[in-house]
Amino acid sequence: MEEEISVFKKEEQRWDKFVIHADKKIKLKDLLVDDLGFSIRAISKIKRQENLYVNSEKVRPSHIVEENDIVEIILDERQSDFMSQDLGVEVLYDDFDIMVMDKPPFMVVHPTKSHNLDTLANAASFVLNQKRQECKIRFINRLDMNTSGLVMIGKNAYAHHRLSSDMEKDLIDKRYIAIVKGRVKEDFGTIDEPIYRENEDTIKRIVDSRGQKSITHYKVIKRFDDASVLSIKLETGRTHQIRVHLSHIGHGIIGDELYGYVDENMINRQALHACQLEFNQPRTGKRINIKSDLPNDMKRLIEILEEVDDNK
Repeated sequence: MEEEISVFKKEEQRWDKFVIHADKKIKLKDLLVDDLGFSIRAISKIKRQENLYVNSEKVRPSHIVEENDIVEIILDERQSDFMSQDLGVEVLYDDFDIMVMDKPPFMVVHPTKSHNLDTLANAASFVLNQKRQECKIRFINRLDMNTSGLVMIGKNAYAHHRLSSDMEKDLIDKRYIAIVKGRVKEDFGTIDEPIYRENEDTIKRIVDSRGQKSITHYKVIKRFDDASVLSIKLETGRTHQIRVHLSHIGHGIIGDELYGYVDENMINRQALHACQLEFNQPRTGKRINIKSDLPNDMKRLIEILEEVDDNK
């Protein structure tokens, strides 16, 4: 966990502007790179655009900042051109760098040729337009169409860079709830198996020694006669990782047409929900924990499983 950085006055920050109250004498470039984690590429762009100011005067990255100076950095980016749609998607967290949305099932995250409307990007565009924040939408994490739950959006290149770096360093805690076929015996477990895509003609992944290292931790929350509710923590973030790993140990997700067990009388999509995200706010370093309630179709599935057990 990082310490919260005190040089940022939260009330003065914007998605497209940093305001820094310098607390020491330092070269501006060193402040940006070493203290704040700006990429060299980002600093080069800001320099070209002449968007660095100290005490309201334009400066270069080589400028020496004195204690108590006010540093302003303007982020000049083009707005995403996704069509804005009010799709009723709930926003569970919002600040000057990040927005976390609670994606419903059956919604694609990013527009494609076959799904250019009714996506999470369209919903995010609507919310941001309402706030008059003309930012480029950058998804930090993504979910399959039929997986519900938390998706994090970076509002600027800085937030995207910092959070993507944190994701690679396993500093973002991602947790899921899955309802699987069969009674999982162990209370806890770790699946450490590489995941591989056999060919370009299929989206399906398999466990294979040629694949990328993939680690999934699970904990049993509740057991039924022929099903289990699991809490999942990802250490890596491969495509279809949870679905592939749970299928590999013989407990495919209920409703998963590709890897699991399908019974549309129970649920008509894979019973997988991204329920929690814990991360460092990229600008201030404050640790933030966001949770999402289990959606109604998964609550209903649990009720069905309880009824089945009660009737035996």
